[in-house]
Amino acid sequence: MHIVVLSGPEMATEFKQKFQEEREGVSYSFLHHHTLLDEQLQPSDIVFDFLLYEQPERLNLYAPEQVVFCNAVTVQLAALVSEADLEQSCTLIGFNGLPTLFNRPVLEVSLLRKEDESKLQEVCEVLGTEYLLVEDRVGMVTPRIICMIINEACYTLQEKTAGIDDINQGMKLGTNYPKGPFEWANQIGVQNVYQVLQAVYEDTKEERYKICPLLKTKYLKKETF
Repeated sequence: MHIVVLSGPEMATEFKQKFQEEREGVSYSFLHHHTLLDEQLQPSDIVFDFLLYEQPERLNLYAPEQVVFCNAVTVQLAALVSEADLEQSCTLIGFNGLPTLFNRPVLEVSLLRKEDESKLQEVCEVLGTEYLLVEDRVGMVTPRIICMIINEACYTLQEKTAGIDDINQGMKLGTNYPKGPFEWANQIGVQNVYQVLQAVYEDTKEERYKICPLLKTKYLKKETF
């Protein structure tokens, strides 16, 4: 089984950390840009594409027999296929590809077609990872919840109710979360948090996902907390 990983350097490192154990019959190639050539894709059985959501039309490059895991945090798989205008897609599986949320014991995934779960199970067994199957929705589950918590914490900070350290400590002590909301924001990336919230708000129009002005400012200035 040959696996092609298309990602930036940061997520390539995280991928290697998650699947660092060598497995017989499994080999990897790592690519860091969109300009994929057909000869780079065709030898692969499985592709982990962290960047497909940026250029959905690239879905046309994948053969129907290939299994493609795509970073589906900010896009619905059904919408991705519709935008690519495909009559027949590959076996398409969404995954949570956010920094620090990918390298966990359980891989958070979604399916375009329910009948593909047997293939998902087969691949995850080969890779030695458990998986959690969630609905094909923008934001999946973990990113949606964590980014909403970060957004609410930003409102608290903006209103000067408490400072960053107090909010972080209060959340860890009060809810037993492993990280405070601003620690999470910095590790996931403020840009990623902003983009997740923006995508979920556009999908749901629910006020709880409306981006806090403070978070928007941090995003625009490319600042951390």
